[in-house]
Amino acid sequence: MKKDEEMGDVNFEPEEDLGDLGAAQAKLKKIKEELVKTKEERQTYLDGWQRCKADSVNARKDMESRSARTAELLRESLVHDIIPALDSFDLAAQSEAWATVGDGWKSGMENVRDQLVEALRKHGIERFGNVGDTFDHAIHEAIQEVEGPGEPHTILRILRYGYRTKDRVLRAAQVFVKK
Repeated sequence: MKKDEEMGDVNFEPEEDLGDLGAAQAKLKKIKEELVKTKEERQTYLDGWQRCKADSVNARKDMESRSARTAELLRESLVHDIIPALDSFDLAAQSEAWATVGDGWKSGMENVRDQLVEALRKHGIERFGNVGDTFDHAIHEAIQEVEGPGEPHTILRILRYGYRTKDRVLRAAQVFVKK
């Protein structure tokens, strides 16, 4: 009996003073009212569940986005740590002493540099800056404009290579440009 009281006191006992038809109509009215109340409660719970589900989906997407951005920042940080070592390789290869080094040792050092550049490439980091390329303010930094052979605004010498991802320049290439 307590269960019936908790569910809205729907009483299925005949009401003697209303007669059979009156009692049935009263019971039907109570059942309809309970049905409306139940439908409203169901809709409230459904709305709450749908909001909760949407919040959960949005939170997961936000977490994945933050995780991807954190991974990108860590990758770029590692690249910024490796770039000076590559710069040192390049400076050593441009020095006068490089010409006196044995070919075997020179070849080995160039292989190490190439392995580092290839490792960066595999992770979406591109090294750029080539002699003969057209100067572009967005990706090159002109150290000096010099006279020399070739077309105006072409790169004559690379001081430091540049590095970029698909959509961002991590470091501009430092170059000498023809006037």
